[in-house]
Amino acid sequence: MTTSPSDDLLRRILREVNSFACIGVSPNPVRPSHYVARYLKLKGYRVVPVNPVHAGAHLFGAEIVPDLAAIADPVDVIDIFRRPEAVPEIVEAALVMPQRPKVIWMQIGVTHAEAAARAEGEGLIVIQDRCPKIEYQRLFGELRMGGFNTGIISSKL
Repeated sequence: MTTSPSDDLLRRILREVNSFACIGVSPNPVRPSHYVARYLKLKGYRVVPVNPVHAGAHLFGAEIVPDLAAIADPVDVIDIFRRPEAVPEIVEAALVMPQRPKVIWMQIGVTHAEAAARAEGEGLIVIQDRCPKIEYQRLFGELRMGGFNTGIISSKL
């Protein structure tokens, strides 16, 4: 299980994927799921918002769908903003999608060893307890704009 993924793996994922299904996204702009999904959209990723409570509403130019089965087009990453006990069901739903995602990504504070092992056993990459927004900013030099020393040397201003 990838609880401590290498920077090379994270960088490769963030460069190669095109879309994120954000499970548990909130329309409330102060919720982490909202601003992470918004950030991913601003970075050019296709974001599919998934939340049964808000299904049918629109967020980031897309209709919120109730679950993974309702996603019409393939997605590369399943980004989970749910409690750990919800992860096994989400992984199982991802595994039966007509076109499987490449990555199961669990947000900060979310881990589930058994579900991660199941997904990896089926050939998916699993990232746990990490945020793609933070990793993107750290790996591509954006955090230093906020005064953080990322340890990455870059010529970008």
